[in-house]
Amino acid sequence: MIQRGRPFSYAMTLAGLAAFLLLGACLTSASAQGLNMDMPLLKLQGQPGGEQTLSLTLQTLILMSALTLLPSLLLVTTSFTRIIITLSILRQALGTQQTPPNQVLVGLALFMTLFIMSPTIKEINETAYQPYSSAQISIEEAGSRGLNSMKTFMLRHTRSADLLLMADMQGDKAYDRPQDIPVQVLVPAFMMSELRTAFTIGFLLFLPFLVIDIVVASVLMSLGMMMLSPTLVSLPFKLLLFVLVDGWSSTISALVESFVRGG
Repeated sequence: MIQRGRPFSYAMTLAGLAAFLLLGACLTSASAQGLNMDMPLLKLQGQPGGEQTLSLTLQTLILMSALTLLPSLLLVTTSFTRIIITLSILRQALGTQQTPPNQVLVGLALFMTLFIMSPTIKEINETAYQPYSSAQISIEEAGSRGLNSMKTFMLRHTRSADLLLMADMQGDKAYDRPQDIPVQVLVPAFMMSELRTAFTIGFLLFLPFLVIDIVVASVLMSLGMMMLSPTLVSLPFKLLLFVLVDGWSSTISALVESFVRGG
């Protein structure tokens, strides 16, 4: 049975993940630099067991700030980039200008991203968000667990060459564990791999439509109809070919399978 509230819960989980990641980065930076938080709002509250936690006011502030980072996190840590670039190249290959509109492509890419990322989102929800919401773990531990789940997804779709390139640019040696790879190394490597894969898929989608354009242009040239636009004549044939081969279903299926296969 389809649950109507599932997309909303995914969005809330992503919002919680953004807060975890932002808080983890802030705490790591503060501890690494030995900063002393003298402002009352930023003071750590002591706990009976000797532990220290951020005040509720600061946690709320970080959560609201993290919501503004969701679009950026969606672009750089999920499958959204590969999908939207492939769909944009497909529209360009069809030669339909602004059809489908940008809003349609973005909406399709967004829900495809939710579909592809659902196992990762479910893992984050079960291992990080739910234990934190029930006060079983701290927000730092929740952020670490959520970040490890996202690292696992990104590493599965990151080329070793791109990862080695970014590590070499940072001056790092080989990492002992996947969890040891810094975010500033993994995210650019993941983005480069996604861009390469998206352009590869786009090239394969472009070829049949390019052949139609060449054939139509050659026929018009041989008939002496040089004043007639080849793009205008080839457009119906490209749309007919795309409909006959069930192009949208094939494209969506190929994109999903590229993530399932880990490509």
